[in-house]
This record gives sequence, C-alpha cells and structure tokens, in this order.
Amino acid sequence: MPLSHIVLSSGRSIELAELRMSSTYGGLLEGYPFKRINDMRVSGLQRQAEREFSYAPVHLVPPRREYPDRTAGAFGPVETLPSVACIGSFRSAVVAPELDPVLHRSALTVVWFQPTPDIPSREDADLALRDIRWEELAQDYEL
Repeated sequence: MPLSHIVLSSGRSIELAELRMSSTYGGLLEGYPFKRINDMRVSGLQRQAEREFSYAPVHLVPPRREYPDRTAGAFGPVETLPSVACIGSFRSAVVAPELDPVLHRSALTVVWFQPTPDIPSREDADLALRDIRWEELAQDYEL
C-alpha cells in the first residue's frame, strides 16, 4: 500500500512507495549555510539516492534558495534551503504503450527539499513535484 498518491500536472497519478526525510542542516554544527555548503548537501543527497535506489533513475527537483537579509560571513552571503531534505521512491503505470500494463510499471526516485516534514499528497503536493515530467524521466520495469 503506497504512502500517498500525487496527481502530476500532466494528469498522471503516481504512488509514493518509500520516503526518507532528514533535516537539511542537521549536521551543520557551526557557521552558517552558504552556497558551497548547500551545493554539497544537494549533490550529496542526489548521490545517496543514486546509491540506495539504483534500480530506478534519480531526478533532482532543484531546491528553492533564499537569501535572508543577514550580514555575509567569511564564505559569502547567507543562503538557505528548505529545512527538510527528501528522497522518495515513486511508482506509476507504464510509460511505453507497447508494454503490457499488467506485467509492467514505471519507477522514478525523486530528490527534493520542502519546508515541512509533511508527506506530499494528491493535488496538494508542491508544484515542483507535480511538474515532474514522468514520461521523460521514469523507467519501465517488469514485475
């Protein structure tokens, strides 16, 4: 049973089969978030998804970066990402019309950041998630 269903902007329904959430800045012990740290966090999360979910392609939803009005430090201006880092394993009906829909499904692992630890669901999911181009990114597999 899926954790949730999301209806993409294209109208396709996808199921969230597995979700891993972590604090974006959970390991940042001192200092402040800035571009280089954020770039490392984003690429590290994407590499983690590629290792742990190697059976499906991985897609990164580029995170929204904010620049609060705070004094820049030694590493440049303060830059923040949404506070929750997510890796989700999604499933849906087949992409290739020639495949038997009873014997095949499609899969995509998605990496994204969001402001709260809520499970994305239905049409209420963030627009960046709902705009995923499933037909271009997902991979069909045999059950």
